[in-house]
Amino acid sequence: MKVNADLHIHSKYSAAVSKGMDLPEISKEAARKGVNIVGTGDCLHSGWMEEINALEERDGLYHLDGTYFALTVEVEDVHRVHHMILLPEISKALELREDFASKSSTLDMDGRPKVHLDGAEIADAVLDAGGMIGPSHAFTPWTGIYAYYGSLDKCYQEHAKDIPFIELGLSADTDYADRIADLSTRTFLSDSDAHSPRSNKLAREFNQLQITSLSYKDLEKAIHREGGCCPVLNVGFYPEEGKYNHTACTRCYRQYSAKEMDAYKHRCPVCQGIIKLGVRDRVDSLADYPAPIHPDHRPPYLHLIPLAEIIAMAIGNKSPYTAGVQKRWEELIQGRTEIDVLVEVDLSELRAEPEVIAAIDAFRHGRVEVKPGGGGKYGEISLPVPAKEKQRSILDF
Repeated sequence: MKVNADLHIHSKYSAAVSKGMDLPEISKEAARKGVNIVGTGDCLHSGWMEEINALEERDGLYHLDGTYFALTVEVEDVHRVHHMILLPEISKALELREDFASKSSTLDMDGRPKVHLDGAEIADAVLDAGGMIGPSHAFTPWTGIYAYYGSLDKCYQEHAKDIPFIELGLSADTDYADRIADLSTRTFLSDSDAHSPRSNKLAREFNQLQITSLSYKDLEKAIHREGGCCPVLNVGFYPEEGKYNHTACTRCYRQYSAKEMDAYKHRCPVCQGIIKLGVRDRVDSLADYPAPIHPDHRPPYLHLIPLAEIIAMAIGNKSPYTAGVQKRWEELIQGRTEIDVLVEVDLSELRAEPEVIAAIDAFRHGRVEVKPGGGGKYGEISLPVPAKEKQRSILDF
């Protein structure tokens, strides 16, 4: 069977997260989105763990109203690098929590705890607990692994061989990551890192997996690409949308090359702001290949944004939350899910204005234009056909 999975979210117990991120609300919105498996996030937090444990356990996943939750948590190491962890059962989460207790003072203060261990030490504890670990949003300039290390070996040391996946994050896609030879054997995950259950946050990036049953064991097999289980599609943003894609000044947003940044000693000659190295240039510095070389096991990557964002662009609205956008969104998902509309359904079956249908088709086929962001300013996407008003920027991601 083919399922959709968003394995990285945060709960109401994490800082700067909507109080609506509770299990019933996540389950409801995941069903409307079309996501079958959602990571719990924050599973080392005692309050969240108690709520998860109240759900019905089914083959290592936790079930609520048709949505299956996999035990996950993101932790920050002593070097500020973020790691994504998946665990097979509550007892293993408790075991890992106990291991981290003396190394963290924030286990019950923040769903994303800070652990005073390095990546190799965290991996050692996770593997001892029977879990899986990999870098979260690997290319993010502030807390991604490649902001601090040049390779998985440098971070995870002797456990690098045991890292089955990396999470691409909103900053990168398959083309970026497959320029690095060391990553050719790893599974790529595309997840939302959602802080809100809204349809333009939850599963804004997601994975389609081929599995035989809804179970943790098959989820594990899919990540390891074993027993006929594997990812079949990654879905996510254009990296150029990211606010640190190009090297740029963090004050005036003027963009520079990496060589110019070095020549100016990281100071903008125009406004004296700090020039921040962009993800694109960081990938160039790490790359083994001038162009991506995709291994045979790598699934396609589809660049999409949430349906409400597409509708807003198509009709010229500034916000995906306006009544007009939400009305059209509700009509389009009637009897189906958002992912069905974005990825699966024949466009001739959809009932909406021609410009909305054309916009969905443009994203499906990559016929959009992207003006890259940088220095903290998001990139902008425009459609290939005129909208009713000036195209909006992709903000609030």
